[in-house]
Amino acid sequence: MLLNWFATNARELPWRRTRDPYAIWVSEIMLQQTQVKTVIPYWERWLRELPTIENLAHASADKIHKLWEGLGYYTRVRNMQKAAQQILSLSRSRRRKEAESSGNSKSSASSPRRLPKCEFPQTFDAILALPGIGRYTAGAICSIAFNQPTPILDGNVIRVLTRIHGIKTNPREKQTNTSLWQLAEQLVVHAKTQGKGRDSALRCPDAAARRPSQNNSCSHFNQSLMELGALICTPRSPSCAACPVQQLCVARKDNLQDQLPNLGKREAATKRRFIAFVVERYGKFLVCQRPASVVNAHLWEFPNVEAGARVCDPQQSAAKELGLRTTAAKPLHTIKHSITRYRITLEAWHAELASPFPKIPGRWLTPKQLHQLAFSSAHKKILQTVAKAKTQKLKKT
Repeated sequence: MLLNWFATNARELPWRRTRDPYAIWVSEIMLQQTQVKTVIPYWERWLRELPTIENLAHASADKIHKLWEGLGYYTRVRNMQKAAQQILSLSRSRRRKEAESSGNSKSSASSPRRLPKCEFPQTFDAILALPGIGRYTAGAICSIAFNQPTPILDGNVIRVLTRIHGIKTNPREKQTNTSLWQLAEQLVVHAKTQGKGRDSALRCPDAAARRPSQNNSCSHFNQSLMELGALICTPRSPSCAACPVQQLCVARKDNLQDQLPNLGKREAATKRRFIAFVVERYGKFLVCQRPASVVNAHLWEFPNVEAGARVCDPQQSAAKELGLRTTAAKPLHTIKHSITRYRITLEAWHAELASPFPKIPGRWLTPKQLHQLAFSSAHKKILQTVAKAKTQKLKKT
């Protein structure tokens, strides 16, 4: 019933129309900490711009950050490129060795472009060894792209399994997490054995096989668990009456849906406050690129300082913290957003430059040039406000 439900109710998602491991890999990385509806246009644009591993490996840093702009957690995209470069390097090395063993080392070494297209790794350990890929992502790629019986355990699957089995301990605790991984593995292995993956696998992973294996049993079973968590077994107000495996669910039987999974207390949010400065000179604006060692590395932003809760004069803060002397500072836009456990308020001020040579390192760019760069989400909103103000000003003149 579970796979029948999946076949009928699964969402039409673009990455479900392919078995290309590269495309599936991109979707899995994008979907980390990001909603499906947000990911779809990003995934489609990415595959248009960088359709192969080679394209990703050779793309510029500016391009991959611009394609990722707005998704957040930018370490993900940099790790993806590192992984693509590693795949490409290993593939070329393997092809050269094959050419050498066949006596064609000279022609192969002198003509690297003649080498066959690089191949995505097809074993769990090889995929897990790539930068930015953990146990869940490796398992998802292996099962979905290659129909291998590798387990997956994301938030949706954890919720489904803890409720069905009535697991009351915190899934983040080592012992419980290990048990859930073992359970997930038993289930997908049983699905492989059963061919279509019968619902009894949710309770009896060691039951005797009744049907032959099919070439999509692992892929569909793992995806059905994730889909069940996303559409039916939701964090709040789950649709138990519509659940295809409701009769197996301990949480429903004992009315524990709102208590499971037991994730413990959430860490208290920390408030942070920043002041950003939009400084214009001859139709150009001053922007800075974030260094490689910080959050949102390599992205662009307007000059800013962390002000905390203290009351401060924006112009004095700009001069003291940035060496940026300004006048006539006026409030432009206030943005509230979150990054992990931080609740951030960003106050943007429009200011005039008082000195011709600011000490802060940066670039003076036109609005058109700015739109070609990758900005963090909050500073992107500032840029949109600036562009809107410019448009309105032009209409008045």
